[in-house]
Amino acid sequence: MHSIIIGSMAIFLYLIAAVLLGARLRNQIITEASKWKSMAPAVVALLLHGWVMGNHLLNGPGVNLGVFNAVSLVTWVISVILILSAIKRPTENLGIIVFPGTALAIAMELTFSGERISEPLESPIEIHIIISIAAYSLLSIAAVQAVLLTVQDRNLRNKHPGGFIRALPPLQTMERLLFQMIGVGFIMMTLSLLTGFIFLDNMFAQHLVHKTVLSIIAWGVFATLLWGRWKFGWRGKKAIRWTLSGFVFLALAYFGSKTVLEIILN
Repeated sequence: MHSIIIGSMAIFLYLIAAVLLGARLRNQIITEASKWKSMAPAVVALLLHGWVMGNHLLNGPGVNLGVFNAVSLVTWVISVILILSAIKRPTENLGIIVFPGTALAIAMELTFSGERISEPLESPIEIHIIISIAAYSLLSIAAVQAVLLTVQDRNLRNKHPGGFIRALPPLQTMERLLFQMIGVGFIMMTLSLLTGFIFLDNMFAQHLVHKTVLSIIAWGVFATLLWGRWKFGWRGKKAIRWTLSGFVFLALAYFGSKTVLEIILN
């Protein structure tokens, strides 16, 4: 019961933060004070979300990484990274998309119950799991940034730079932030694959083969994107397409097989 009440409060506060950020953009009140006034509910929601998530993850031996708990954990990490990065970078507007998604993840965690999949607390596989979650979270934020960049680019090309588009950072700044996120996320993803090969007995076992293959494809997509950016200066629509394509493969790798195994087949 406590989890439901506290989780509901977290959902409400995440949604309030998204609404405040949207109003801030619409009214073009782009100041540091307005930023943190809008983000404050999300900071409180983050703490409440952490409490609920901790109860669900650590409710037995090991760490419960069932599909809904895993989604909640990833969205929590994404929100943490977003709030921390907003301290020095103009990334707070991503919360308009990220925070409602995190609220939805909490609602799913509280409503549905998937198969319990536990990992030992003291195991080398923990390193692989932590790095994987960090990589997925960073590249998820990059995907959200790419969506926002698409809207901004389309409005500028159609000569409709008004509304919230005027309140966003310049297109070049948005692109630079996108590739910074992808670069760090790609490094973490590379480490995730390496630790997987080191710590997992057989990454191509029956229940891991799809995840492994899709992860390698996603890694190849992001590697190609970064190479194209360095070699040919890829930007704009091409960069956005490659980013979103890589994210789709990554999302299928992380949650596609887990959803099929735990929910559909179970």
